[in-house]
Amino acid sequence: MKPELQAILSKVDHTLLSQTATWAEIRAICDDALRYGCASVCIPASYVKQAVEYVQGKLTICTVVGFPNGYSTTAAKCFEAREAVQNGAGEIDMVINVGWVKDGLYDQVRDEIHAVKEACGGKLLKVIIETCLLTDAEKVAMCRAVSDSGADYIKTSTGFAGGGATREDVALFKANVAPHLKIKAAGGIADLKDAEDFLALGADRLGTSRIVKAVKAMEA
Repeated sequence: MKPELQAILSKVDHTLLSQTATWAEIRAICDDALRYGCASVCIPASYVKQAVEYVQGKLTICTVVGFPNGYSTTAAKCFEAREAVQNGAGEIDMVINVGWVKDGLYDQVRDEIHAVKEACGGKLLKVIIETCLLTDAEKVAMCRAVSDSGADYIKTSTGFAGGGATREDVALFKANVAPHLKIKAAGGIADLKDAEDFLALGADRLGTSRIVKAVKAMEA
């Protein structure tokens, strides 16, 4: 495989979060992620323990918390994060409370993220701010809040709210986050050109199922 292709795949969180996801499908994306050298698989919490046992330490298992709506309580999100880590998850992607953002409660959002980060017990935390539901001013404010929260990544989207990552949003993140905070673009990343563009704009991870599919199609 070409080195530039491998470089892209190494940044991919190979994702399957549909409501109908079966164990056979989860196992298949684990196999693909192992074969193509992906950063992780991002899967529903109910499959984490099984997937961790299946991959035997050869692949990072990521799962989601407060997903996809973000309006569960902080205590519930912390419980989800702790349980996921106990089950072997190495990375957690949490959804913020978008209603709190609309109310201007940025300190409350920041404190919730911090609490979930504590519950992660040192594992990576990525924070989904659901950009398609926010104004640019709200996105900038969330760049600051996530930067101050102790989280590791800011992430664009769940893919469940009617919009995904845009080039404009990734550029806005890059211009407004603290230097230590990494960026994950997710939702609607359709092909290798999209992947290249998002990485060039400053994304460190890509949440998508389509890049592995695109590489498989090229091989075929």
